[in-house]
Amino acid sequence: MNVKQIEAIFLDRDGTIGGDDKVHYPGKFELFPYVEEEIKRLKKDNIKIFSFTNQPGISKGLAQRKDFVQELKGFGFNDVYICPHRHDEGCSCRKPNAGMLMEAQQKHELMLENCVVIGDRWSDIVAATKVGCIKILVQTGAGKSALNEHFDKLNDVHIDYIANDFQDAISWVYSNFTISNAYNSNRK
Repeated sequence: MNVKQIEAIFLDRDGTIGGDDKVHYPGKFELFPYVEEEIKRLKKDNIKIFSFTNQPGISKGLAQRKDFVQELKGFGFNDVYICPHRHDEGCSCRKPNAGMLMEAQQKHELMLENCVVIGDRWSDIVAATKVGCIKILVQTGAGKSALNEHFDKLNDVHIDYIANDFQDAISWVYSNFTISNAYNSNRK
């Protein structure tokens, strides 16, 4: 077991904790069956859980940010980081950029090398790489295509673990890192 203390886990939404490789707007999005229990487990151990999601439908007028925030907070997330921009808007928050991770780092005084990013797309993994997070790619959603069709974007990237699904990813975190209630409950 690694002595590194996990401070927070950043989760992509679509394809990672529910849905598939398409965007499903709030009200139509369903969690995978095991996700709710895994989130409760993390919260019981005082691990902060943050969303980390690109949602360009917001800037296109197809959805509202507040609906995503309400949905994700309802799932148990401590904080919500959403990029509402399209890929051609040139923002610093849209993955594979690391803007959402850096915003959370400042707000919650995190050491990002002690944080985990779990996602199903190459862009999740590249964003995590830019700031030194632990990287887990799940093979749900777009995860298999990230490995097979987008391997060129992951060429120089070390993925810490390739998980079958979110439940497998969380089991790997618990098996490989120190989870300490006292450490995390004393942090902001």
